[in-house]
Amino acid sequence: MNRLQQAGRNEETASVTGAGSTDAAPAARSAEKRKLVIGISSRTLFDLDASHRIYERDGLQAYREYQIENEDEPLPPGSAFHLVRKLLRLNEILQRPGRIEVILLSRNSADTGLRIFNSIEHHGLQISRAAFCGGRSAHRYVAAFGAHLFLSNASEDVRQALERGVAAATLMSSTNQPAGSGEIRFAFDGDSVLFSDQSERIYREQGLPAFDRNECSASEEPLDGGPFKSFLEELHCLQQEFGREKCPIRTALFTARAAPAHKRVIKTLRYWNIHLDEALFLGGQDKIEFLKSYGADIFFDDQQTHCEKARHDVTTGHVPHGVANLAEKAEPPDDERHDPQTSYSR
Repeated sequence: MNRLQQAGRNEETASVTGAGSTDAAPAARSAEKRKLVIGISSRTLFDLDASHRIYERDGLQAYREYQIENEDEPLPPGSAFHLVRKLLRLNEILQRPGRIEVILLSRNSADTGLRIFNSIEHHGLQISRAAFCGGRSAHRYVAAFGAHLFLSNASEDVRQALERGVAAATLMSSTNQPAGSGEIRFAFDGDSVLFSDQSERIYREQGLPAFDRNECSASEEPLDGGPFKSFLEELHCLQQEFGREKCPIRTALFTARAAPAHKRVIKTLRYWNIHLDEALFLGGQDKIEFLKSYGADIFFDDQQTHCEKARHDVTTGHVPHGVANLAEKAEPPDDERHDPQTSYSR
């Protein structure tokens, strides 16, 4: 009996005992105790570009004085602001305060961070917990807060969070307008994001024919989970609390795969006992128009080139994981080759 057949046996057992498969273990926790936790940096929540320019031009003391002088001046929304506001509103719909919690993780000090908390209060965001790290990386506290997702504009912090087993993405600055729908629409790439990069390695090393042969021969073997599997599990459990007809959350897969490689993906999700609302097998076609038609609030992809194309129309998170990012991992970008204080304003 293979793993997918065993999954079917587990589902039958679940209908009698209430227990799911081992890969769906998070669903077994009590709904009353479950909490979705998202860590977010200050520069993704708010637009701190003007402040950061002062820091880069005039130094830390000038930055500190500027933030204190303007601490009662609310900061404008950043790239993740509208997503955060939509997520926090779900607590009101569920009538369960704290079901979704957003935690601020910032390289600011508490002193300069007061303006950020004042801005949170001004915009009516229910965010009460934070870590201000005084110029040091905040990724150290991502797991300690129990975060299921970490969003930051500091790629090295994101890589460190991924290495600690937390779904994380580098949010790319964007001028796109937020989706007007009341729904929250998540879009995910497949290989190296929801799934491991094992099959992607075969494609890159041996080409498409070898990739297709491998996926056909392994169609009954579920793919290993990628860095965003656990976050998708949490979203799936949250969706179940609303019920399918009234759920304001939608999830979609946007993958370059096509038939015959589609079968293994579908059976993997079945094995995980996770339902995706939509799945697009694009066969290498550009994803941008499809993402716009879907109305994605945020899109996660492991390939920098895909993210650069999408960022102008969709809030985009680059996931620096897997074979596509091996070269990037060897050395941080130019703007990150500095002492720990350089990103103080993040």
